Amino acid sequence: MRGKQVSGKAMLILCIASFFAGSLFSTTSRTWSSTSTSLDSDDDQPNGGREAHPFPIVSKYHIHNHLDETANSKGAAALVTQTNCNDDHKRKLVEGKSGDDIMGEVAKTHQAIKSLDRTISTLEMELAAARASNQRMSSSSKFNPKRQKAFVVIGINTAFSSKKRRKSVRETWMPTGGELNKLEKEKGIVIRFVIGRSATPGGLLDRAIEAEEAEHNDFLRLNHVEGYHELSTKTRLYFTTAISIWDAEFYVKVDDDVHLNLGMLATTLARHRSKPRIYIGCMKSGPVLYQKGVKYHEPEYWKFGEEGNKYFRHATGQIYAISKDLAAYISTNLPILHRYANEDVSLGSWFIGLEVEHIDERSMCCATSPDCERMAQAGNVCVASFDWKCSGICNSVERMKDVHNSCGEGTGAVWNLDL
Repeated sequence: MRGKQVSGKAMLILCIASFFAGSLFSTTSRTWSSTSTSLDSDDDQPNGGREAHPFPIVSKYHIHNHLDETANSKGAAALVTQTNCNDDHKRKLVEGKSGDDIMGEVAKTHQAIKSLDRTISTLEMELAAARASNQRMSSSSKFNPKRQKAFVVIGINTAFSSKKRRKSVRETWMPTGGELNKLEKEKGIVIRFVIGRSATPGGLLDRAIEAEEAEHNDFLRLNHVEGYHELSTKTRLYFTTAISIWDAEFYVKVDDDVHLNLGMLATTLARHRSKPRIYIGCMKSGPVLYQKGVKYHEPEYWKFGEEGNKYFRHATGQIYAISKDLAAYISTNLPILHRYANEDVSLGSWFIGLEVEHIDERSMCCATSPDCERMAQAGNVCVASFDWKCSGICNSVERMKDVHNSCGEGTGAVWNLDL
């Protein structure tokens, strides 16, 4: 909204009134300023430069200085009081204690902490031992208490197509018939050919093994379908089945194209019978073969690092032995034990994270003649002999008898053992 227009005459009167009001205000302000300055300058002179005033005049500077001095003196007093309190507190803390006393208290505290650490460590070890004992008891309790006692169970890995190999073994280092039973009863050495079943149960292959079993009574049949790429599964089942039948101190796996001296094997194992968790064999660390199509190809090669890496240490697959507690471990954890392409790698992987003693026994991987023959002549009879290039005795059916004659320990060696 717009107001009424002001006339020019009214505007002139308003301007003149504003001018006189401003002049009056300016004059009054200068008068007050002069009076204040005069009073301040008079304070600087002894008698004020003028006639003595009947009352004392106190300037604002006097008031400010007095307040500042009072505040400073009170602050200083407070600071001194606080400092004295702190000093008194410190004196009370160390009162009656010398430097040696304080160091003594520190040393005592340190010793108490060390003693407590030792006590905790002892309790932890006792707890671990108790848990291990309970695990052994629970593992043992699930087996038949009427199991046959034995010193060692030797499982000879074989296949449906290996009848001639089995024949060559029976004709050389493995007792047969009554001698086999006598060896079990007198020496606690159990020997069995280990084989599963065919893909067609009750077929020709199974019937052939049943006929051979009826003749020799030296087989351990597994609930397992035979196949070269199923050796890791077969190994797990062998140890699981063997420990469910025999309560032995050691369990051995050996291939049917390897020559074995039973007396030397038993003697070697007996040296370690008082030790827990024993894993014996010729320890190696071969390359991880990642190329497809090659023998011993490892499909899970990527788990072992970069290309060209090697496996962890493990016993070569031709022959190895484990103690009873490790066989029980395999039986207990059968469903969760991982299987690699190669059964010897699988077995080594099952023990790699456990408190297991790996024993590298080189007499379990001697070369065939003339190497094993020279060692036998020098009194160092080998536990086992085979050809590395063939992963067993090359042409074992034809050569097993020759190797036995040149590298064998003699027929009486095993019977003279005192186990």
